[in-house]
Amino acid sequence: MKAWRFYGTDKPLVFEEVDEPQAGPGEVVVDVKAAGVCHSDVSALDDPGWMPMFFRIPMTLGHENAGVISQVGEGMEQWKVGDRVGLAPVMSDGDAIGYGKWDGGYAPKLRATEDNIVKLPDEVSFELGALATDAGLTAYHAMVVRGGAAKGMKVGVIGLGGLGYVGARAAVLMGCEVYGAEIAPGARQLAGEIGLTDVADSIDAFKDLDLIVDYAGFGTTTAAALMALKEFGTLVQVGMGRLESTISTYPLIINQLTIKGSKSGTKEDLAALYDLMATGQLNPPMNLIKQADVPDALANLRKGGVVGRYIAVYDD
Repeated sequence: MKAWRFYGTDKPLVFEEVDEPQAGPGEVVVDVKAAGVCHSDVSALDDPGWMPMFFRIPMTLGHENAGVISQVGEGMEQWKVGDRVGLAPVMSDGDAIGYGKWDGGYAPKLRATEDNIVKLPDEVSFELGALATDAGLTAYHAMVVRGGAAKGMKVGVIGLGGLGYVGARAAVLMGCEVYGAEIAPGARQLAGEIGLTDVADSIDAFKDLDLIVDYAGFGTTTAAALMALKEFGTLVQVGMGRLESTISTYPLIINQLTIKGSKSGTKEDLAALYDLMATGQLNPPMNLIKQADVPDALANLRKGGVVGRYIAVYDD
C-alpha cells in the first residue's frame, strides 16, 4: 500500500510503498475510510521543536482517523471485523497514532489498540467521525473537561477553524454565551451558524469573560486572552501555532487568573462527542479530498485562511 511518509523537519512528505500492517496481540487493523489533515502536521514539517515527539523516522503521519476494523488480534475479541470505529489518537502511555511507534492514517490501513477504539454511531459519517478524533476531541476536552464550560458562562473562543468551531458550538449547545475571535473573514462568517453572540478580530475586543479557550496559539492570541478575562477567569491553551508567547503578568496577578494547558482527550470524551454529533446539531464544515491531495491541503493550511477541516476520503 502507499503512504505519505514523514522524514523530518524541512523535508517534504514522500509517497512511497509500505507493508500492510498486521494485528498483533491486543491490536486491530482498521481500514481507514477518512483521515483528517491537521495543522499540527504543518508544524511538524516546519518547526524543529516538534522533532522530539517523533521516536522514529520515517513514519506515516495522520492522527485523525475513522474506518472499519478489518483484522482482529489476540485478546481483542470484544471487537469484530466490520465494526465502524473512530480512533482517539493518544494512548494511555503517551504514545499516539501518527507519532511514536504507531503509523497514522495518511495510508489506507493502520494498527490500533483498545486505548484508541471508540464505536462510531451509524448516524455519524466516517468523515465527521475522523474530524472528531482530534479537532473535535481536543476541542471538546479543552472546553468541557479542562475549561469546565457550563450553562450561563461567558466564554471566549480564539480561532474558529476545525477545533474552534467544535469547541464554540459545543459551548453554545451547553447554554453558554459565546464570543469568537478570528482573523479569517471566511471563518468569521460562520458566527451565525455556530450561534456566537459576537465575533471580532481579537478576543480582547470583549471583556469580563469567565473562560477563554485559545485554539490558535499564535503568541499574541494568548496575550490578548489574559486581557479579556474577568477576575478568577480561566484561559485554556490548546493551539500550538507558535511554541512561545510573551504575556503581561499584570492581569494574571491582579485578576488572579488561571492558565491551563490541554491536549487531545480521552475515549470517553470522544464517545460523548459522537453522541452529540449523532443528534445532528454539530456539523462542522469539511473539505473532502483524496489521499493524493494531502500535501496540497497541508500547503493551504500553511498559508492560512482555510474554512473547514480537510478530510482525506479513501475509496473502497
